[in-house]
Amino acid sequence: MLSRAIVNPCDPVFPFHNAVVIVSHLNATRRELIYNSTFFYARNNGCGSQVNNSGAESAVKGAVASPVTLEAWIVMVVATGMWKPNIPDVKGIEMAEGYETMSLNPDEYEGKTVLILGRGNAAFEVADGIYGVTNLIHMVSRSRVRLSWETHYVGDLRAINNGLLDTYQLKSLDGLLEAGIEEVTMERTEDGKLMMVAGDMDFDNFAMREPYDKVIRCLGFKFDLSIFGNASDIKTGKGRAKKYVAIDHNYESKTMPGVFVAGTASHSLDWRKSAGGFIHGFRYTARALATLMEWRYEGVTWPSKTLPVTQLSTHLLKRLNEASGIYQMFQVLGDVAIFSEDGESVEYLEEFPINLIHDLPKHTGHNASRILAVVMEYGSDFSGPGKDIFRYDRATGEPSEAHTSNFLHPVLYYYETPPTKQQMASRTAKEVLPRPVAMHHIVEDFLTLWDGPLSHITPLRRYLDHITSTDLRTRFAEPCFLEAMTFSQPSVACRDQFMQEQGLTSSPAMKEVGHSWVHFSESGVL
Repeated sequence: MLSRAIVNPCDPVFPFHNAVVIVSHLNATRRELIYNSTFFYARNNGCGSQVNNSGAESAVKGAVASPVTLEAWIVMVVATGMWKPNIPDVKGIEMAEGYETMSLNPDEYEGKTVLILGRGNAAFEVADGIYGVTNLIHMVSRSRVRLSWETHYVGDLRAINNGLLDTYQLKSLDGLLEAGIEEVTMERTEDGKLMMVAGDMDFDNFAMREPYDKVIRCLGFKFDLSIFGNASDIKTGKGRAKKYVAIDHNYESKTMPGVFVAGTASHSLDWRKSAGGFIHGFRYTARALATLMEWRYEGVTWPSKTLPVTQLSTHLLKRLNEASGIYQMFQVLGDVAIFSEDGESVEYLEEFPINLIHDLPKHTGHNASRILAVVMEYGSDFSGPGKDIFRYDRATGEPSEAHTSNFLHPVLYYYETPPTKQQMASRTAKEVLPRPVAMHHIVEDFLTLWDGPLSHITPLRRYLDHITSTDLRTRFAEPCFLEAMTFSQPSVACRDQFMQEQGLTSSPAMKEVGHSWVHFSESGVL
């Protein structure tokens, strides 16, 4: 939490531009860390709604007899995770055991008939852990099972946990049922078992008509809103995303300026789309949040590299084959290359939240006109429950069919000006970014290595030639000398290399390779 004890919390000017003031401020606000305490509320203190000085106060409660009020703060990052069990409003639900407290001792389930409420990885994980000793297991949820290999969403059912699907389909008495548990009540029988009672018991083949020895609740977790003193200050998402805090794509609360959400609790932005709810994903979104805040509160521009336009292709290939952030957070984080006004160079930004691309200068400190966005994507019609993702034509290796690639592959978007806020809001569900001036798919690769000279590199270079209106091919010294003698303006590569005494003289072996490339080009392969 970034506090401000020596300045008025309602003052719109925060004096972080002066090093002396900063040191004075840090010395004045130095305090012991508070351990073994519970942070139990945060609220607006009425200082207004400006984003840079929301003016709020907070308190902690620990071993002390009464709450301790902390100084007002301008920024709070909430990274408390999703730990509050989701307990439905069902009569008798208190008789069910929770996933968070259930016994892990298999002996307690020996010969038992068990009902599991839920249909996610937690529910199947429980089932896998006990089905070897139980009498039978039933699992109930309002929706059908979603398999992660079909949806390409790691939050859906993983293969390692889906043993119950086999026992259900292969006549082992276990079963999966789709029904809303809100439609039943839970009652305890005289012999101590649990009976699920439907509102209308007139029919005699109700699926859960037999009693259960144990009912285990595996319905997930939600964000704990109790730390916010006034519940109206903070709002949650809509529909099934209501368990998350409603935040904008800069990870800031929609209704409580100055409150940012990091970690798995920020997953509302890419729920069922990417990996932001899991450690291999939110480690990159947390870093993006820190970088956004550095610019907003400290004036540190988004880290970038300045490259000659002739090196853009090489740098792109290096990023595509080595970068982890844009790969793990596909369709959420992307690289952005900002072309200079003269087109001679680019500023290259890594792992930027692409849903903020319409406000690129506002969030990075870099002015931008012509930009190239690089995003990893699945095929738009490839993923989803019930999709045949093992069909024989599920993948392609033809560069000319790169736009039909289904597995994760790079997609490049070129804009003469960044998309507008209206264009971003008008995207369809299948569009990652608005329609660009020029788009390029790099064909999917079985090894996830985009290093093939014919399949990957040449189509990319031609695309860059097109959007820059420049011949970006690298040449040996001999053709550069010929260009210098016959043209007033040699190609960019010759100008920046050969004319600067950096040309490479070709060897016989290199010439042979060059002739091969000419042959491929003339035959239409390139």
